Order: sequence, then structure tokens, then C-alpha cells
Amino acid sequence: QVQLVESGGELVQAGGSLRLSCAASGGTFIFTEHTMGWFRQAPGKEREFVAALHWNAYYTDSVKGRFTISRDNAKNTVYLQMNSLKPEDTAVYYCAAGYFNPRRDYSDAADYDYWGQGTQVTVSS
Repeated sequence: QVQLVESGGELVQAGGSLRLSCAASGGTFIFTEHTMGWFRQAPGKEREFVAALHWNAYYTDSVKGRFTISRDNAKNTVYLQMNSLKPEDTAVYYCAAGYFNPRRDYSDAADYDYWGQGTQVTVSS
């Protein structure tokens, strides 16, 4: 059974930084065969795409230049480095994994096969 476990969320002041981690495990899960993504959901809002990475990285416009997605294939872990945080970045952040297919739209949550439980990021003003 595939598990994605996020960590690193916490309360931080505006302008600060956080690094989220997501460790993947599971007997038949091959990390390098999956695109890894980060989504977030703020209270009362729909889940939205933040970033994704297979060979190339993709970001939603609101985080470009502030967030960086990376992966360590040896550790089966994906990271989201978040700098210059804003109160509007407050949300539960979810890690997701989707079997790589160039025809998939990795900004669409429906194109991911596995999800983590989420980690809370709160940015105070």
C-alpha cells in the first residue's frame, strides 16, 4: 500500500520560510515513475494546484519566484521550499503522486493516484 507522509507545516510570520517534505513508501511504488505534486486547500476554498515535478517543474502563478519544488529520488522524498510567505498561503498542503504520463495535466488533482494526509501551514500577518 502506497503511503505519502507530509511534514514541515507550522505557524510562521509573513515574509518567513518553510520547507515541506513528503516521503513516499509502499512495496510496489517506484518513486521515479511518478510525477510528484503539491496542492493546497484553504478554509472554504477548493483544493488548488501549487507545484509539480517530474523532469520539469511547474508552478501556479501565485507562487512563482517564491516556492521551489525538488525531489530526492534516493530518499523517495519531494520537497516544497516556500519563501516570502504571505497570509494568503495559509492552507493545508497536500502531497500527491501520479504515474508519469506526458498526456496528463499535472495541475489537475484528478490526474494524481495517491495523496498524503496534509500538513497545516499558517502564515500570520
